[in-house]
Amino acid sequence: MASIPKAGQVSVSTSVPPTNCQLSGLYAGSALFAGDACYINTSDGKVYQSNGSAANAAAVVDGFTPSDVPIGEVVTLMWDVNMRYGAGLTPGSFAYLDTVAGGLNTVPTTGGLTPIGRIVDTTRIYVQKSY
Repeated sequence: MASIPKAGQVSVSTSVPPTNCQLSGLYAGSALFAGDACYINTSDGKVYQSNGSAANAAAVVDGFTPSDVPIGEVVTLMWDVNMRYGAGLTPGSFAYLDTVAGGLNTVPTTGGLTPIGRIVDTTRIYVQKSY
């Protein structure tokens, strides 16, 4: 298993992200960081980092955060966009939900069996929802 480390300033690199591929007006239930895979908790409606350690509600990916968001602040989730994410990535390979909260991995995990991204080039990943 190999976690994909974030490198440099993680950001959305799609020039005009589609409005139908983002959800705004949500609140962060914990501190979130740019590029984190996130889910909306059904019990409180807040956004948390997804986690592929187990096949449970936290293993769902509803979108990715385009920027850092402190706990309790408004967050927007995005999907079907390219994100400048890392360095030295292998183009064409898939990205899966990691066992590290909010992270990505190069291989499937217990809760992240489905690809949620495709590496576009050495620095960018096309990210999507897990469903």
